[in-house]
Amino acid sequence: MAIKSDRWIRRMALENGMIEPFEDRQVRAGVVSYGLSSYGYDIRVADEFKVFTNLFNTVVDPKNFDPKSFVDMKGDTCIVPPNSFALARTIEYFRIPRDVLTVCLGKSTYARCGIIVNVTPFEPEWEGHVTIEISNTTPLPAKIYANEGIAQVLFFQSDESCEVSYRDKQGKYQAQRGVTLPKI
Repeated sequence: MAIKSDRWIRRMALENGMIEPFEDRQVRAGVVSYGLSSYGYDIRVADEFKVFTNLFNTVVDPKNFDPKSFVDMKGDTCIVPPNSFALARTIEYFRIPRDVLTVCLGKSTYARCGIIVNVTPFEPEWEGHVTIEISNTTPLPAKIYANEGIAQVLFFQSDESCEVSYRDKQGKYQAQRGVTLPKI
């Protein structure tokens, strides 16, 4: 398995629709950077957020998730309360090839502010908008900027295709659009 370069990512995005919309260069002036980098792609967070609230004193249960645990917000910024989190989605829609697995890591600009970004791997033949969990580990409110970089995706290509892909398994998050809550 080998990490893929900017040339490979560009070709896959432009010829195979792997990333849409695709930013061919890294945009940096006055924003948290996003777009194509040397060995990855910096994804952007969209302007729709689900901010966690304990208003209804519910238990967070991945098998029986209560959507009332979130307040929906839309805007150029999102304030994540202290020691809390928000869910968001990428602007980009991904179509992962059968012989590729991705790993996604938070950007250092946010990490240096105590903001942790958690995204699970994109499995072979998964497609959709990426749901992102943004944790504020600080005792202060944290600001997230919509339409700017939030995390970097690294692409790893195997020398052979997997036996069973995410599409083959009919994965529950296949072709998701918007911010997607936990499913069983």
